[in-house]
Amino acid sequence: MSLSEKLDRVLTRAEELKHLLSTAEGSQFGALSKELSELEPLVEKVEALRAAERARDEAEAMLADPELRELAEDEYLAQKEAVPRLEREVRLMLLPKDSADERSAILEIRPAAGGDEAALFAAELFRAYQRHAEARRWRFEVMDYDESDLGGVKGAVAEIAGRGVFARLKYESGVHRVQRVPATETQGRIHTSTVTVAIMPEAEEVDVQINDADLRIDTYRASGAGGQHVNKTDSAVRITHLPTGTVVAMQEEKSQHKNKAKAMKVLRARIFEAERARLAATRAADRRGQVGTGDRSERIRTYNFPQGRVTDHRIGLTLHKIDRVMLGEFDEIIDALTAEDEAARLAAEGE
Repeated sequence: MSLSEKLDRVLTRAEELKHLLSTAEGSQFGALSKELSELEPLVEKVEALRAAERARDEAEAMLADPELRELAEDEYLAQKEAVPRLEREVRLMLLPKDSADERSAILEIRPAAGGDEAALFAAELFRAYQRHAEARRWRFEVMDYDESDLGGVKGAVAEIAGRGVFARLKYESGVHRVQRVPATETQGRIHTSTVTVAIMPEAEEVDVQINDADLRIDTYRASGAGGQHVNKTDSAVRITHLPTGTVVAMQEEKSQHKNKAKAMKVLRARIFEAERARLAATRAADRRGQVGTGDRSERIRTYNFPQGRVTDHRIGLTLHKIDRVMLGEFDEIIDALTAEDEAARLAAEGE
């Protein structure tokens, strides 16, 4: 089916929905309204494309008239430039969407190789994501923060709430490598450490069915730097999902009930993401060449402090502005990753 035929279908469906809404009631009205609201941005873009095509053709026809040529030339060049841009935007909007893209996300950061230095960098990276979220006016709620002795972190979890958070941050999942001279290094040698980052779409109860019989819930006394309640009450909670072996521990809150609720939220997200990863693997052939967005074992980025650079290995992007990135300025990297992924998906659609 040609692009023009696909766009005709979109416009026809929009008109059908408007007609059906005039007589719809109850739940049917809600479902039709939702479909139309989701379709409207595409309809507007299609109409803009069609208008640009008409304006281009009309200006081109005027070029043959010597009296109108000068007037038409600028218009023709402007529309000739606008049509391919609008066409690409329309093609992108026609691509199948990830149903999780509009959701909030759960961020998990854990030190991997490198001991204390990995724990310190994990804490710094966690703060960088917090600053990024604040700059975009997303709500950043720390769900768990297990601080290490030297001010690093053994593991940290946060909920980042806002529309489209997962779509924006999903490319951050993977292994982040840091190269620098640790504060404890007396010989000035550069050490290499790694941190794992996981970005998971927030899952609702309807997304993941969890039976109480499949859970083992243990309570224990919180440990580490966590406030006055530490080691005084059994407020910490560890939940094990027996069918998958997934374990989530939470001790940030003084209340056992609140820790359990947070642990269940993270557990749902992990199980939901594992199922999404399994389904994605079955569609591996369709994902050929796309930017990685979920393999925690994939080394995706290096932060080299002596050279002041950040390199994303998936797209070969290097920025010599590590200080800005560590202040949460990830937009340039994320924009480049998004563009690369979109280009790969468009190319795959054309195969």
